[in-house]
Amino acid sequence: MENNFLLVLFYSASGSVKNIAHAIADGAEDTGMNVKIRTVPKISANSEKVEPAIPEEGEIYCTKEDLINCSAIAIGTPTRFGSMAAPLKYFLDSTGDLWATNSLEDKPGIAFTSTGSMHGGQEITLFNILTYMLHQGMIVCGTPYSFSELNKTKSGGTPYGASHVEGFNSSNELTNDEYQIAKKSGKRLANLVNKINA
Repeated sequence: MENNFLLVLFYSASGSVKNIAHAIADGAEDTGMNVKIRTVPKISANSEKVEPAIPEEGEIYCTKEDLINCSAIAIGTPTRFGSMAAPLKYFLDSTGDLWATNSLEDKPGIAFTSTGSMHGGQEITLFNILTYMLHQGMIVCGTPYSFSELNKTKSGGTPYGASHVEGFNSSNELTNDEYQIAKKSGKRLANLVNKINA
């Protein structure tokens, strides 16, 4: 099925959220699901358009068609004072037409994030994303405690979504627990899509 793919949509400033996105993709791909990884452009303080239509390197920008055509969505952002980063919010705020036409209804979704410090607003940022999904009529999926790493992580990982604490190891590299939580989240989301499609 051409439209049977997981869309992993993220904005990343330091690379931490990008690493979570790729871990989620790893898990989904383990099930045989196709994955599209997409990002959004930065927001400029200038009023004129300054970002190219296609990035010079890295992941390409997400389109509304990607959102409409996917089977499930994983959305990630760094935390900005307990909220999602402006570039991602700017993009999501432009999807009112998808809300008006119920285009994302019944698509499963997960959220992921990263902070510089422990207790740096991860959970409320995840809820920002999950609230968007609920308004779109999506099926919200959390991170179950059957993921053994969730019970032992000393850094990122919440029942509301995969996460990373950059200050834990002063790096954007995920700890093994963070990677496994993200990977298992991607695998679980893909398996859920397969069950729905069956």
